[in-house]
Amino acid sequence: MTTNRRAFIASAAGGLLTLPIVGFAQQGTKLPRIGILGSTYGPAWDGFRRGLRELGYVEGRNITLEWRWAEGKPDRFPGLATGLAESKVDLIVTSSTQAALAAKQATGSIPIVMAISSYPEKLGLADSLAHPGGNITGFSNIAPELIGKRLELLKAIAPKVSRVAVLWNPANRIEPYGFREMLAGASVVGVEIQSIEVRTPDDYPAAFTAVTASRADALHAFGNPVNFRHPQLIADFALRNQLPSSYDEKLFVEAGGLLAYGPSFIDLYQRAAGYVDKILKGAQPGDLPIQQPTKFEFVINSRTASALGLTIPRSLLLLADEVIQ
Repeated sequence: MTTNRRAFIASAAGGLLTLPIVGFAQQGTKLPRIGILGSTYGPAWDGFRRGLRELGYVEGRNITLEWRWAEGKPDRFPGLATGLAESKVDLIVTSSTQAALAAKQATGSIPIVMAISSYPEKLGLADSLAHPGGNITGFSNIAPELIGKRLELLKAIAPKVSRVAVLWNPANRIEPYGFREMLAGASVVGVEIQSIEVRTPDDYPAAFTAVTASRADALHAFGNPVNFRHPQLIADFALRNQLPSSYDEKLFVEAGGLLAYGPSFIDLYQRAAGYVDKILKGAQPGDLPIQQPTKFEFVINSRTASALGLTIPRSLLLLADEVIQ
């Protein structure tokens, strides 16, 4: 056997011997475990996963996602959050203010990234938007004058609207802030707000009766867990009673509501992946500012407009991100 051949065989054998060792080393590496605390899976979570992929994270290869769903029942969040904390995940991503509050209560050490939140600085989740402090950061779905803009769009499509019935839940810690902003926005736009309280699905029959009795000529439903589970019921009521309706999110318009204007949740969730990446690389969550939305979605249902006898101005059709035919 020649010297060159011996060298080749030795080199090849050495390479073969090292391959399994590298493989075992990769398999033995502890993958970062990300706990997901949300209500249910939806398109926004696709945005989060896409954001992770763009940053080089592949589920099962270099990151693990552990999903926990409350299924529209916010009272389940504390137990789910405690379970994630006790399992010692490396980071928790939350999909709502209620989920963030539960996660914050469950752990003061595991980093928490809020994909969306409302008024975190007012609810004790953060010291301020610029400097959250503690173990939590993320994104807010609240932007200045957002609610007023929504009412402006409603008036632009339905100029005769003067009284808007608002389906909201005063028992929700977030919504009193939003309701006060709606009252302020209404005074600028020149409409009256009629408060219609819906705390549970059992309240809808009485609430709809109250809307009819109030002689409201438009409807707005807050995007809360109760209303999110019944978009078709709400949209059908509005259309049946010839009420132009506005919402925070597209799913209500897909169910037959007139318009939705609000932050792009898909964009916020995708940006949340960037904060996950920063924290896994050593950033402290309390040093990362809570960011406000920069991308908004305006969706109109033209079929509903026609059924209500409304003509959508061409300027709004051009402004809309989507027009449902």
